[in-house]
Amino acid sequence: MVDILGTNISTVHGATHKHIRGSILSLLGPVAVKEKLFPNLLKCVKSFTADWDGKTIDIQEKAQEMAFFLAFKQIFESESRSIYDSFKPEFEKIVSGTLALPINIPGTSYHIGLQARSKVIKLSREIIKQRRSSSTIHRDMLGQMMSDETKYPLNDEEIISQIITILNSGYETVSKITMMSLKYLHGDLKALQELREEHFGILGRKEAGESITWEDYKSMSFTLGVILESLRLATVVNGVMRRTTSDLELNGYKFPKGWRIYIYTREVNYDPLLHPEPLKFNPWRWLDKKLESHKYNFLFGAGGRLCPGKELGLVMISLFLHCFVTQYRWEELEGEEMVKFPRIEVPNGLHLRISKY
Repeated sequence: MVDILGTNISTVHGATHKHIRGSILSLLGPVAVKEKLFPNLLKCVKSFTADWDGKTIDIQEKAQEMAFFLAFKQIFESESRSIYDSFKPEFEKIVSGTLALPINIPGTSYHIGLQARSKVIKLSREIIKQRRSSSTIHRDMLGQMMSDETKYPLNDEEIISQIITILNSGYETVSKITMMSLKYLHGDLKALQELREEHFGILGRKEAGESITWEDYKSMSFTLGVILESLRLATVVNGVMRRTTSDLELNGYKFPKGWRIYIYTREVNYDPLLHPEPLKFNPWRWLDKKLESHKYNFLFGAGGRLCPGKELGLVMISLFLHCFVTQYRWEELEGEEMVKFPRIEVPNGLHLRISKY
């Protein structure tokens, strides 16, 4: 992961971590999402889902496209479509490469991932160079990172690392939770009906043509339950890697300084003491807000390592669900095999037949 994703927020600590985290939060933290990104995200999601009536789609592919497109447009708002088309195919290679054995010979996923990283770095450097030679002021994330007025100045290598981190993070997690939310809802008509009632209730309070707002998003309590339950049950991120900075003793076990520890969050997500009937899709359990703040809830990490993109990811999926369930109904085509380890994946795609609601 370090070889392909580079130095990023998950690999640094101390003052460097604080600086990088501050930079990311200034770009996509709750305040930035509310005050800068929300209207543009809504516009992009509406456009992306506008013409699906009567089509059969691969929701795995569409969700990946949407997650990448939304993140890309926040970073490179004014760049041409050709730049997007150059970036997009490299990120599936990057994701596959980070979850492969590090065997660097031609043809391996790791080798292909390293090549994809080199291409993304080259493209990013060219864009930064072009922007520096222009007098145009850009209001997107890249413009903020390059600004002399930023509170968190970064050199070009750090800017490129931030670009890769933001694009990669949303590409895998947001897309897979989006896909799994629809899969679980398709199997639970009661949950789907309650979700629709929540979103049609929001629309019912609007004038014709009036857009939903940040306040509407924050009122989507059942939608949040659907997302958190999908994340828990699918366990898109199986765990987190840590290194001990001093000798550690836990439950009678000793971990010497410098050891690497993998915290396997899948076991926590399926713990029946925390989640009764852990294999059952039950979004209502999250209406108890104490569960979300429980000290053993690691869906987005914890403490100083809490995912800085949490709010952005929740907004992306919530807006997608809002646009999708208020416009469409769907049938899931049978026979698609799903792989759940080391990553959630449907090798042949998860195909849905879409019709107007």
